[in-house]
Amino acid sequence: MSMIPYGRQDISEADIQAVVDVLHSDFITQGPAVPAFEASVANYCGAAHAVATNSATSALHIACLALEVGPGDAVWTSPITFVASANCALYCGAQIDFVDIDPRTYNLSAERLTEKLAQAKKSGHLPKVLVAVHLCGQPCDMASIHALSQQYGFKIIEDASHAIGGKYRNEPVGNCRYSDIAVFSFHPVKVITTGEGGMALSNDKQLCKRMQLLRSHGITRDEADMTRAPDGPWYYQQIALGYNYRMTDMQAALGLSQMLRLDEFVARRHAIARRYAEGLADLAATIPWQHADSYSGLHLYVIRLKLAEINKTHRAVFDALRAAGISVNLHYMPVYRQPYYAGLGFEAGHCPEAEQYYAEAISLPMYPALTEAQQDSVIEALHRAIGK
Repeated sequence: MSMIPYGRQDISEADIQAVVDVLHSDFITQGPAVPAFEASVANYCGAAHAVATNSATSALHIACLALEVGPGDAVWTSPITFVASANCALYCGAQIDFVDIDPRTYNLSAERLTEKLAQAKKSGHLPKVLVAVHLCGQPCDMASIHALSQQYGFKIIEDASHAIGGKYRNEPVGNCRYSDIAVFSFHPVKVITTGEGGMALSNDKQLCKRMQLLRSHGITRDEADMTRAPDGPWYYQQIALGYNYRMTDMQAALGLSQMLRLDEFVARRHAIARRYAEGLADLAATIPWQHADSYSGLHLYVIRLKLAEINKTHRAVFDALRAAGISVNLHYMPVYRQPYYAGLGFEAGHCPEAEQYYAEAISLPMYPALTEAQQDSVIEALHRAIGK
């Protein structure tokens, strides 16, 4: 039996040809496709600058470094996210903490953030940076978070790994109106893909210049940034401790081609979501809630089981779906419950709403190529697994 995956890439002949064209060109690593892809995404989102990287994790790391996160600093994020949203702070030697989630959007709660900031101000431990994660593709309450940043003096990174093609208050996610830096992921299960890859966007030219330096070993060929006059045209200087976080032209060519279908991909995801909403309406499960301020990129479609109404455990329903050939998943276990984070001193119960979410959540198949017949199989399997 072939499994229906929870997500998968959609690669067209045009996508393949775009990569083949690069393979026939003079540049397969650092050539014209990378800046062209950066310009395409920046223009789509309405951001001034973009820096492509080999992953969103890399983009988060250099975003933190560009904002001068280091030892003695604190970074806060959501517990319901992939571990990279928190790891990026630890890479910089900073401390990490978590703000509990909103019970309807599953994003970091602006209300809990307000409370936590007031307490942190009293104790003198305010965060330097907040990483706001747009879970499933639905943007956080960015206007409220931005207002709090103005009040308390922290910087904002939007972890928009799930959210390219989405909108907040009728403007594209990634325009950085309410943040310093926004980060996208182009992993194969995301909305568009470059195989592996990520991108950091900003309206601050200096932040982007810093990130460009850090993604390529801290090396510059710009004489204006050098400590002395160059020895010749071959000369470059390493002026910072950077990394090898560059995207290749092959990846960027795929991304450029995928960008042409971005709106189509997101519209298709919304059509699938509407069919789910109809097919699951009478089930003992909570379907995703769409905030009126936002248009989700819909990377994931997460339902929450109403366990008090069904005579089965979370695990039993999950296993039944897997047994039926539905490769459901769970996004995510609270980061602080991971063994590494437990070793840092975090304990169960740190974010009660996040723990409740983890006890009930299941990610259903969501990708543009999902057929109506496949989706019907998912809906039927859920009805069998949960029952009336």
